[in-house]
Amino acid sequence: MEFKDYYETLGVARDATPEEIKRAYRKLARKFHPDVSKEKNAEAQFKQVSEAYEALNDPEKRAAYDRLGANYRAGQEFRPPPGWEGAQAGGAADFGGDGSDHSDFFESLFRGMGGGARTAGRGGSFDMHGQDQHARIQISIEDSYQGATRTLQLRMPAADAGGGMRTQDKTIEFVIPKGIRAGQHIRLAGQGSPGIGQGSPGDLYLDVEFLPHRLYRVQGHDVYMDLPVAPWEVALGAEVEAPTPTGAVELTIPAGSAAGRKLRLKGRGLPGKTPGDFYFVLQLTQPPADTPAAKAAYAAMAEAFAGFKPRAHLGATA
Repeated sequence: MEFKDYYETLGVARDATPEEIKRAYRKLARKFHPDVSKEKNAEAQFKQVSEAYEALNDPEKRAAYDRLGANYRAGQEFRPPPGWEGAQAGGAADFGGDGSDHSDFFESLFRGMGGGARTAGRGGSFDMHGQDQHARIQISIEDSYQGATRTLQLRMPAADAGGGMRTQDKTIEFVIPKGIRAGQHIRLAGQGSPGIGQGSPGDLYLDVEFLPHRLYRVQGHDVYMDLPVAPWEVALGAEVEAPTPTGAVELTIPAGSAAGRKLRLKGRGLPGKTPGDFYFVLQLTQPPADTPAAKAAYAAMAEAFAGFKPRAHLGATA
């Protein structure tokens, strides 16, 4: 079904006062009342105006509508969240409406929603489970290896005394579990939007991303690092010290290695029930020929490898 913008229907701002809403309704009700109006589709227009007024005139219904409608625009496809139940939404608007012909959208908000919302007659109570919220957080790769405790400041929606919505600052402390990966989330129960009436608050989901790291990159639960090596280290083999997120390791570079070769440390990736692996990717680094001795060394190498044709596979002979 399509989302209905009741504020647009009445021609008022979202922060309109109850008095402004009532004035707008009375003006439109007189304009479209089927008994007196000559407007085209007056009866349908009158029903829409009456429905909008019934939703926005009641503080608790208005708060529920504001919360669920925060991410929608008029005409968009609307799906009410799970966890609703309803009795009768009750009474009609107080200017000629009989309240007996609500739209499917109105019914989906205030009646028969199964689970966590309860509505009573006009002037009665209205309970609704609070809306879940999402926030994006960026953590370091080291946080995933070691676990951490962090704080986060958010601006969260809250219902004010008049039934409208406002924002408030909220500081939350949370735990980053070991082994969490990008794309997963941390659930903070009861830290979402507050419920209405006796409704329980929603949950807050922190969607995890990794901060860029100067050494490491993550693919799934594996971690990679580009390791600079000298030509003689890959040619002759070498023992080198290399960093990892859990500390430096002694790494054996096999003789005859080539640039791009991957050396695996099994189980040293992101921790977990099945931990990932850590990979060193060999990156050949050429020393500069910036001294007479260095130039002489390169000249001697060229002479020693005179028969080596690096472009032979391209069909070149030189």
